[in-house]
Amino acid sequence: MDSWDDILTAHGPAGAADMRAPAYKAPPAPLWSWSGFYIGTHSGLALSHARFDDPFGASIFGDKVRSPGSIAGLQGGYNWQNGNIVTGLEFDTSFLNGDGTNTCLAFSGNFTSANCRVSPTWMGTLTGRLGTTIGYDGRTLLYLKGGLGWVHNDVDVTVNFPGFLTTSTSDTRFGGMIGAGVEYALTGHWTAKFEYAYLGFGKQNVLTPYTLAGNPVSIGVAQDIHAAKVGVNYKLGGGPAPWDGGPAAYGQGPMYTKGPAPMAYGPGWEVEIGGRYWYSSGRFQKDLPGGNVNDQSLISRLTYDNNGSTGEFYGRIDTPIAPLPMLPWTLFVKGNVGAGSITKGKMNDEDWLGAPAYSNTLSDLTKTRLDYATIDVGVDVYRGHGYKVGYFIGYNRWHEQMEANTCVQIASPASGICNPPITNTRVITETDTWDSLRAGISGEVMLTDRVKLSGDAAYLPYVKFRGVDNHWLRNLVIDESGRGKGVQVEGFLSYYLTPQFSIGAGARYWAVWTTSGSDSFNGVPIDRNDTYRAERFGGLFQATYKFGGGPVYAKY
Repeated sequence: MDSWDDILTAHGPAGAADMRAPAYKAPPAPLWSWSGFYIGTHSGLALSHARFDDPFGASIFGDKVRSPGSIAGLQGGYNWQNGNIVTGLEFDTSFLNGDGTNTCLAFSGNFTSANCRVSPTWMGTLTGRLGTTIGYDGRTLLYLKGGLGWVHNDVDVTVNFPGFLTTSTSDTRFGGMIGAGVEYALTGHWTAKFEYAYLGFGKQNVLTPYTLAGNPVSIGVAQDIHAAKVGVNYKLGGGPAPWDGGPAAYGQGPMYTKGPAPMAYGPGWEVEIGGRYWYSSGRFQKDLPGGNVNDQSLISRLTYDNNGSTGEFYGRIDTPIAPLPMLPWTLFVKGNVGAGSITKGKMNDEDWLGAPAYSNTLSDLTKTRLDYATIDVGVDVYRGHGYKVGYFIGYNRWHEQMEANTCVQIASPASGICNPPITNTRVITETDTWDSLRAGISGEVMLTDRVKLSGDAAYLPYVKFRGVDNHWLRNLVIDESGRGKGVQVEGFLSYYLTPQFSIGAGARYWAVWTTSGSDSFNGVPIDRNDTYRAERFGGLFQATYKFGGGPVYAKY
């Protein structure tokens, strides 16, 4: 194999590679200017954590509500550049469809605790940015940002069965924000960016349905949000068009060159295949309401927290669109298939029984199945030296099974449920399948001649859920179904050991939830609107190999 300094970037007719042309030094690449105004759009995910105070005493369970959701919004700002240093101001605002519930005010098994719901609807930031450009022509910007953040929430607190009392609060919170990102110049006007942001908010009081000495009880709720965004910006006024390099740009023939330059995605077919290992944490939660389809009070909730380990095959094929050779668009098909197991975890089964008011049993999970598959078809609409960005539609199937083989009461021993404790006995098995349609954006950017940043962000506009809950000790089988939405995001940082072979590490987050759901007990339908939610997130390691038209490395 040729050394890195001897890799040839060949252009011209077939057979030209047999003729060693004189060395040619291309004109210097113009530095891209980041100075000026810009506007843009973004999409991605936001995960809210809300922590509820308990005025009655330390809680035995709950008080923390996770509310995942997808985001979409606008941003704008202004940059100043001095050499490689870029400073700027930026404002953004996002629509957020987050929603989550959990038990709160559960300080005793002899007290009817509540169901707390947090639904973030809007968020935004006003921040300063500080970054540095890297690369041979300054087209890559690495930056930190910090400043002010805000979020608007709808918060409900509902007394669970047999209470049915609800208080609702709608509030806007202000706090701080820190984040980091990478932005890449695609053309003289367009840039693409990947960004992570953390927003923290102090406590704000919300009203509860409870009274103390005849006075309404308010509780403090603190909140933070983790957000991951993929976006594009349009720079008003533009700068020097990024140079796509290579002798073809100057009418030259084949050449040998030296010096750092990013990867060139060559013409023709490209095939990338590889393997991945995903270590993940998961959460499945189902809420069973106590009354009609609009009731927010619960008679039961089951929450599964677990760890998973899977191996995965990954592949991607890129090819020019044959009927449209005049357009620089490339059709791509990509996907993955993964299989493994849920290795361990815990399950809480909560029931609101009337008197005693609250039962909560804790169970250990045994090793069970976890598998999934994804297929996407898309078009790269931006593609050039060191980058490609495109849009896709696709399908994901996610299947997992969780089984509890112990049971101990942690709230109300008087309920008689799992008292005395049950050990080494199959108690409950939950088997779930999520089928989802995907629509999203995919991108790759060469940060240096060997380091690549890549990622996907997908909104799931249609999610179908099917589940079976088998209560083995009660001879009860519950068939579950629902429709909903979701979001899936992943990103990788890869290093090319050779022009074809790379290794890398990344992170992935999936969240799905139903907006309508139903179940039946031993075949008898129940008239209520169940809610089912699932998350899976963790780190990945991968190794990939490329064939075909790219990558081709040049040394300028």
